[in-house]
Amino acid sequence: MFQNFELFPHLSIRENLTIGQVKVLGRSVTEATEKGLKYLDRVGLIAQKDKFPGQLSGGQQQRVAIARALSMDPIAMLFDEPTSALDPEMINEVLDVMVGLAQEGMTMMVVTHEMGFARKVANRVIFMDKGLIVEDCKKEDFFGSPRSDRARDFLAKIITH
Repeated sequence: MFQNFELFPHLSIRENLTIGQVKVLGRSVTEATEKGLKYLDRVGLIAQKDKFPGQLSGGQQQRVAIARALSMDPIAMLFDEPTSALDPEMINEVLDVMVGLAQEGMTMMVVTHEMGFARKVANRVIFMDKGLIVEDCKKEDFFGSPRSDRARDFLAKIITH
């Protein structure tokens, strides 16, 4: 999952959900549409299926992108700051979908500054600074008693603001 959704602006939401399945996975249009709409419903946007990306909010576009990725039957989802391009009020829409995926057992690797989200869904936290791994531990250890001064400083700053 990218920060800027990468939806085809000239295709409807339904077409965005099916094109990869048909061209890459070899599914029939009927099968791809059924699967795509199932996941569009899963992210709460089934009513938007005939709209175009430009007619949706940023949060809605990101949720469509999540539905599109899920339609490809991934074994894991990789997210690079999935909420960074969103208005603050849209962030929770996307995080709620991701929390649901985590609760359903989807393996996810998420690069994020959303520490509340990380604390809620992570099993493991890898904390990096200047391209180097500073901490690699269970979330309870990271949020409860980080080993490094850098992680302690970071958490002290985000918890007080």
